[in-house]
Amino acid sequence: MFAQSQGGQTIYVEVVSDEQHSQIDSPFQPLTEVELAEKQRLEAVVIGAVWAAGKALQQLRDQKLYRDTHTSFERYCREQFGHSRQKSDYLIVGANIYENLTTNRCEILPTTEFQVRPLGVLETKDQVVAWGKAVEIANGKVPTHRIVKQVVREMTRDEKDNPFELGEVVGIMSLDNPDLKGKNGCWAIVTGLSKNTCDLQTWDTELEGVEIEFLQELEYTEEDCQTIQKLHGRISRLQKGSELEGTAKGVLRLLGKIERPYLTPLEEEMLKLVEKVYG
Repeated sequence: MFAQSQGGQTIYVEVVSDEQHSQIDSPFQPLTEVELAEKQRLEAVVIGAVWAAGKALQQLRDQKLYRDTHTSFERYCREQFGHSRQKSDYLIVGANIYENLTTNRCEILPTTEFQVRPLGVLETKDQVVAWGKAVEIANGKVPTHRIVKQVVREMTRDEKDNPFELGEVVGIMSLDNPDLKGKNGCWAIVTGLSKNTCDLQTWDTELEGVEIEFLQELEYTEEDCQTIQKLHGRISRLQKGSELEGTAKGVLRLLGKIERPYLTPLEEEMLKLVEKVYG
């Protein structure tokens, strides 16, 4: 603080250093050493729980420990844990990949199943190589799903041309394909893969062997894909119920072509109304 004379009056002006400026402008608040250590400990617990869940699900599945209450692992997963069989399979594969990376002493390890999901198509030794390349591209940090996917695509270019993966949400471009008439602009969930084709689930039907040239990558996150999968579940339940009127079918057809991984408030209200009317 320094004094400045102005018009016979003394005005005291506080000088703010560059360091203080950065603290004022920053939305973050520093942690003490104790708080930082606690944060890191809790983060490790959360990350470890992801892989532990995968190994636990594998035991439940392989030993059929659900058979006293459920007739299938898929129904067990939905009713007990609130997620699909596919999600459980992802967690199981992810846990095994994580175990493979730790066994091979990779210094940088994944923190989520989604980061390593693309590695599932590789042999165990190639998983380690691909992960190492992805870490290098990420400048020594944990690589994103997109980086890992790109590395895997480059490593399997001569063996596997299909860039998509199970559970991914893609866009349909019908072009001049008569088998896709009426499906242009629809979203679809990938349910099966071959070298150059995908099996798809759209809002109202299943499509088999659609060539990849008619599909568009939407670059949705895992959460985005789960949102669309839940939307499909809601639409599917309606179509299995009473015969729908033309207006109701029109609403579902509209939702089957949304170009984003969420519903607007109006779209949500429209869907809720149809659900209310048809139970």
